[in-house]
Amino acid sequence: MPTPAAPLQQQIRFTTTGDGVRLAWASSARAPGPGAPMLIKAATWLSHLEVDWDSPVWRHVLHGLSRRACFVRYDERGCGLSDWRVADLTFDSWVRDLECIVAACGAERFALLGISQGAAVAIAYAVRHPERVTHLVLHGGYARGRLVRSDTPEQRDEAETMARLAELGWGKDDASFRQFFTSQFIPGGTAEQHRWFNEMERLSTSPENAARFMREFNVIDVMALLPQVACPTLVLHSQRDVRVPFAEGRLLAGGISGARFVPIDSGNHLLLESEPGWQRWLDAVVDFLGRGNAAADDVFPALSVRQRELLEFIAQGLDNAQIAARLALSDKTVRNQVSAIFDRIAVENRSQAIVRAREAGFGRRG
Repeated sequence: MPTPAAPLQQQIRFTTTGDGVRLAWASSARAPGPGAPMLIKAATWLSHLEVDWDSPVWRHVLHGLSRRACFVRYDERGCGLSDWRVADLTFDSWVRDLECIVAACGAERFALLGISQGAAVAIAYAVRHPERVTHLVLHGGYARGRLVRSDTPEQRDEAETMARLAELGWGKDDASFRQFFTSQFIPGGTAEQHRWFNEMERLSTSPENAARFMREFNVIDVMALLPQVACPTLVLHSQRDVRVPFAEGRLLAGGISGARFVPIDSGNHLLLESEPGWQRWLDAVVDFLGRGNAAADDVFPALSVRQRELLEFIAQGLDNAQIAARLALSDKTVRNQVSAIFDRIAVENRSQAIVRAREAGFGRRG
């Protein structure tokens, strides 16, 4: 008889950010084999690494992705096992925290997953570090927060009312306050899933932090970054999402050059295992991540991170002067690095380098 597969397990570790915040992060994988991608999930609020792992809302997502990739995720500052009492709870701090996690897990090239407000964080990171991100997957995301896409007196009142509701009722034993938010995230959930999510909200963060998060979500704006995303991108969105309008997903896909858009037949912001849309989501993500994984590290193993960054710009058609200006380097430094790249990838001129780089998956924006 074949030996039954060992159950999936995660390893939880901690790292400390530049401003002294302790972040909890976890890695999980079922020996995915050579060529399997590393996938890092940009954090969202309402998370707790330990409690999420076998929950009725997140288990199928976490285990499903861990079977197909080396999967890394972390609790956002102010949430879960990460520090709750933090001075800085801004969008910029979230991007820096993702940079910190990438350094902690030693990743050089990886796919990046952004769900809900994590999509904007993932976009900002991918633009800031194009040499690192091989694939970008966005689900239920938005480039414009509530007050950016509709800044009317009524919208401002509604947004502030929701933040005040969190401040007043988030920590109460009575879950009726939190049920309002649960009904936006998983309106199609079972009674058990609703009870779990209500309790997760209380366990994941404080009433004060919940309100701080909501106010910061409202003013997110990464619209200007969308045309700068250079890696292959997959955008998925539930068609009847009441938390983030479906139109915001279409806007993301339309603003990122070459992005593939997959509508999901669901009314849930977070897809549940029992609905048909979940399998469509997983199939689309697995297929997308399986494309071109041998590109950077396997085809050009001798290149450093900096040289891969230069090769990305070469594949986009930039000349040495343009690359030097982009990276604040001298023309001589770029010229020497480009010559070294040509030697390491065995080409004689720039035209051959562009062809080889694009065959390996570089220069997708161009």
